[in-house]
This record gives sequence, structure tokens and C-alpha cells, in this order.
Amino acid sequence: MITVTKPDLKVSIIMPVYKARATIQQAISSVISQTYSNWELIIVNDCCPDNSCLQVQDMIISDLRIFRIDNVTNQGVAISRNKGIAKAEGNIIAFLDSDDYWHPEKLSLQVDKIKKGYDVVCSNYMRIELNTKTKEVPNKVEFDYSDMLKSNRIGNLTGIYRSDLIGKIYQKNVGHEDYIMWLEIVKIAKKGYCIQKSLAYYRVTNNSLSSNKFQAAFWQWNVYRKEVNLSLIKSIWFFLNYSYTAYKKRQ
Repeated sequence: MITVTKPDLKVSIIMPVYKARATIQQAISSVISQTYSNWELIIVNDCCPDNSCLQVQDMIISDLRIFRIDNVTNQGVAISRNKGIAKAEGNIIAFLDSDDYWHPEKLSLQVDKIKKGYDVVCSNYMRIELNTKTKEVPNKVEFDYSDMLKSNRIGNLTGIYRSDLIGKIYQKNVGHEDYIMWLEIVKIAKKGYCIQKSLAYYRVTNNSLSSNKFQAAFWQWNVYRKEVNLSLIKSIWFFLNYSYTAYKKRQ
């Protein structure tokens, strides 16, 4: 009797790059260092003014699992990620921005959960402010669409999903583009699983969009009213939950 070994699930990692000279090498190295080896890294060079990709060109050409797309003009993070998603050939899609990085066991631990039946898997992560102050951002083990409406349970740099089963979900070019995408993914998948270990490292600076709390709150309200089309009462209810959870995360 001939035993047929099924190939490992392939992970497509999407990395938009813009002004990342100080961090891109660590980001790419954290992918290359993964204990899970069946992946492809799709780097989308969003017309970097600082030639971020040139300084890691040797890393890109030395690993056949790494591909590069060059935007002719600056397109922004959502469109750049969408170009990567369109090119992705893996069973699973993951995201890593060029100023963040991963724990070496991230993909291995998450793919194991995928193989056990979860179509969406994320993890806790470390939030790094000004490259010095760190804080773990935890999440509940299992979550559903209602949980996602109360708060984004998936840090974009931690999330992976079965694109071969759910389909490729693209990002809208609006505020909270990654959150809207994960809402749609979890709505289809019904539930997600969060590994209770920090497997990614997320940098926040004074100039980052994530550091603007008022802008983030405005975007969140628009998600409820314009993207998800909740009633006014439900929008208020979920917004209060969102505000409370956001406050707790930063304590």
C-alpha cells in the first residue's frame, strides 16, 4: 500500500512597505526565521521615497519564497494589501506590516490550530510604544461576530485565515480597513480562535494612525453606521463596548 503524504498548507504573507528603512529588515527576518517553512512573502513596495526595499534587496533575491510588487505611485496600505492578496497562491493569508515583526513560532502554532478546524486564528501580541514601552494585548480564546463588533479581536499582524475555504476578502480603502475585513471574515467563518501567547510585536509611534484615538473612534462609528449598517441604538451599544475595551487595553 502506497502512503500519500499531504503537503503542508501554504501561507501567503502580505507586507506593504512605505518609509520603513529602520524596521523592514527585522520584519522580513522574522518571516524567514519562522519554524513553519511553507510560506510565500509578497512585498508590495508602495513607491517608497526612502528606498526601503533597496536595502533588503539581497534578502529578497536570496529566498525564492519572497516576491516583490512595485507600485508606480503611492497607493496607500489598503490598495497595496489588496494587490498582495490578489497575487497570493497559498491556502492561508496572513499580514505583516514592515514596521512590525513576528515570534519564530507564530505560523507553526497558528497553522496547527487551522488544521484542527478553525478557519480564523490570531494571537495575543506585544504593543511597543516609542520602541521602549511594551504591553501585552490579550484576547479571549474563542470569539464570534458579536464579539468582533464590540472590539476588534484580531490584531492585523496576528490574524490568519483559510482563503481557500472562505475566499479572498479584500480591504476597503477607508479608515479601519483591516477591521472591516476581519469583520467580514469572522462573519463567514462563524468563530475565531486566539492563541494565548504573544506571537507578534506591534510598533506604535506618535505619528502612526493607531495613536490617534479620536480618529479611530470616528472610524469605528462609521463602521457601525455605514459599513455594517447597524441601527442607531445598536451602534451606540456596540460603540460603548468598543470604548470601554479600548480604554482597558491601554491601562
